[in-house]
Amino acid sequence: MTNNKKIVQMWLNCQAIHHVKMSSLVAYEDSESEDDSLDQVEEAAPTSVKTGSCEQNQEVRVCNSSEVTQSPHSFTPDRPPLEHHGNISDGDSYPPHPHSQPQSCFDWEGKYFTDVAAQEKHFTDTTAPLSFRSAQGKISPVQTLPHMPQGVGEGSKTAKRHHTVAPGVRPYIPKRQRLPTSVETVDPKFPAEQVPGSQTREILSEVSARVKPYLTHKVRAAGIPRKLLMSLGGHQGPVNTVQWCPVPHLSHLLLSASMDKTFKVWDGAESGRCLRVYTCHSGAVRDVCWTPCGRHLLTGSFDNSAVITDLETGQQVVRLDNQFKVMCVVPHPSNPEVFLCGGYSAAVKAWDSRSCKVVKVYKAGIQQTLDILFLRGGVDFITSSDCVSRDSADRTLIAWDYQTTAKVSNQIFQERYTCPSLALHPLEESFVAQTNGNYMAVFSSQQPYRMNKRRRYEGHKVEGYAVKCEFSMDGSILASGSSTGSAHFYDYQNARSLHVLNAHSQPCLCVSQHPVLPATAATCDWAGEIKVWH
Repeated sequence: MTNNKKIVQMWLNCQAIHHVKMSSLVAYEDSESEDDSLDQVEEAAPTSVKTGSCEQNQEVRVCNSSEVTQSPHSFTPDRPPLEHHGNISDGDSYPPHPHSQPQSCFDWEGKYFTDVAAQEKHFTDTTAPLSFRSAQGKISPVQTLPHMPQGVGEGSKTAKRHHTVAPGVRPYIPKRQRLPTSVETVDPKFPAEQVPGSQTREILSEVSARVKPYLTHKVRAAGIPRKLLMSLGGHQGPVNTVQWCPVPHLSHLLLSASMDKTFKVWDGAESGRCLRVYTCHSGAVRDVCWTPCGRHLLTGSFDNSAVITDLETGQQVVRLDNQFKVMCVVPHPSNPEVFLCGGYSAAVKAWDSRSCKVVKVYKAGIQQTLDILFLRGGVDFITSSDCVSRDSADRTLIAWDYQTTAKVSNQIFQERYTCPSLALHPLEESFVAQTNGNYMAVFSSQQPYRMNKRRRYEGHKVEGYAVKCEFSMDGSILASGSSTGSAHFYDYQNARSLHVLNAHSQPCLCVSQHPVLPATAATCDWAGEIKVWH
């Protein structure tokens, strides 16, 4: 009887212990005490780690061990849990451990999942029976993989938790796991911003298939475009100028500047896509040009600044304040680090982009500079101004000595018309000036810069617009826009009109002939439209 009483007493004790365990689990599920402690730990330890779900749809949430101390009654495996420092989420880069050598995020992530797999294998192979300590202690805030077996810290013994629970008892889910992981979701209305580097590789990855066959040949005789190849829309204001890239293997790139405060780079040879938009100006972009290397863009704006922008990254390399609205910018032909700026000022400034300082100032009694043209070699340059008097047209075109900043001549153009644009012949010693008299005049680029009075290029209209003119690469064709919206092509030698292209319904401000592709040109108008012709 004594033995039977002992057996019955032991059975009753086991039932009581089992009842206490189950009640503690239920109370543990409904209690918010641990949630509060977890919240406190999260606030105290901002370096908690969260990874995106892997193939098993599992999440890893661990805390920094340096900020969390385990309770003596917490569950601890025989080896330390996998810990990481820093916040990790899907798509974020993984910062290295403070005391480890830096390594790539791919190596870090691969090592992380390797350690998790090894830890799972260790606990799976453990076959010790499950035993619990007293439920009076708090659970440690250190979390491991959900549903991963955990060992019980009793000396050197390890244990395996069974996943089976009593009917009607819900398993505990940590509060952080119950909360929606809104950090990992992406709002479709606000997609992630594209990385500039990807666009860069797309822009400069390879030569255009349409341009490539012409790279190995010499410059052919220029042709006259007659058919529309593509129409490029995207600017919200008048497009002041378009320019093809002067580097042959990048000549499929078309640059445009607009009064909508932006300038863009297009694929003007094949797809017609806008490859990049640059928004570094707060005012209208009045002028833009390529640097000789083709990897930087020089712009002048009505926000009083001149900016050199990196084509690859879209970042500003140099930003200079001219203290006046910039109308025209041009790099020095033999020293590309130096460029000239002119605009609503009585002076033209020469900037050195390396020191970001004004190195030369060319002063003239004018109100604004309309255009600047370096002559061959960069020894002299011509400026065009809006200064026209009743009796004469002195200072309309001024020739300057670049080194001494002295005026070489201010009696070049004797007619009382302003000249909104200038163009240098690619082979001969001459240049042309677009005039508001609805014609283009040709001048010698050698002193004393005499005008050829027997040759005029007439047929288009200017009427106060900043209509540009440009030569073909072989110098045989001179092209000009018109306030009527048409593009005009002239024979340079005899000033005969070769073709009139009905390009736009609004004033055509610029015609740019392709440096490699024959009979290909781009035009832009006052309505913000760009067209490519062939």
